[in-house]
Amino acid sequence: MADSEESTGAAATGRQQYNCAVELSLSVIGGKWAVVVLAHLKEGVHRYGALRRRIPGVSEKVLVQRLRGLEAAGLVSRRSDGGVPPSVEYRLTAEGESLVPVLEALHAWGEGRARRTGARIVPAAAPPGA
Repeated sequence: MADSEESTGAAATGRQQYNCAVELSLSVIGGKWAVVVLAHLKEGVHRYGALRRRIPGVSEKVLVQRLRGLEAAGLVSRRSDGGVPPSVEYRLTAEGESLVPVLEALHAWGEGRARRTGARIVPAAAPPGA
């Protein structure tokens, strides 16, 4: 499979050819952190810092890369107030919202898997006021 940014760009324009629909889906949202970011954004608008606190296992570099890739794919929109320092918010676009049922299905499957296997799910602490 090609580099994720390259695949995302090609998928966004429809120029790439795929052998099955799952291959196309994963070229756009594939990778652990992209799906985790989308799962948090399905809950509503988040500032960058709030996303960073909710996803403690991801590095800043990777989080920025995933947000940019999701924005390039048309799944996430970014809004900055232009202040110093800028306040940046991320939200799902209409195309991103179309993934909500898929994200909810993944969540439900993960909860069931945890019950069946004894895996522990320990969410990061929610930011104050969330």
